[in-house]
Amino acid sequence: MRAVVQRVNRAEVRVNGAPVGRIGRGFVVLLGVGKGDSARDADFIEDRVAGLRVFADQAGKMNLALAAVEGELLIISQFTLHADTSQRRPSFSNAAPPEQARELYEYFVSLARRRGVKVEVGVFGEHMDVELVNEGPVTIILDSRSR
Repeated sequence: MRAVVQRVNRAEVRVNGAPVGRIGRGFVVLLGVGKGDSARDADFIEDRVAGLRVFADQAGKMNLALAAVEGELLIISQFTLHADTSQRRPSFSNAAPPEQARELYEYFVSLARRRGVKVEVGVFGEHMDVELVNEGPVTIILDSRSR
């Protein structure tokens, strides 16, 4: 499982021009489920997202996690994170089949919601427009296979 985590001041995701998810300060998480991923991978990535200490403390150092700043999450499925780019036209054969990906994506979202932070989501499998203001910029890439 892969995630691109962006620290944001605000973000919104739209489907067919209509907003389906919107957050203030927090993280946008682009989540890609790969072949062979399991709940264990989702557990690992969700724990890392929740524990990332990339928000400034009173001294201005990146030292605080999402909960400490009452941050919010916008979680969006993105199978293209598993693109094989060995050719100019990417192959997505490393991405999990849609049924498995949806199940693990929804599991990931449920884990995040259990932490008590505001969680918004995109629409699985839909074409989405994502608008965000990356603060910093801070962008972290997580991969459950490199633990």
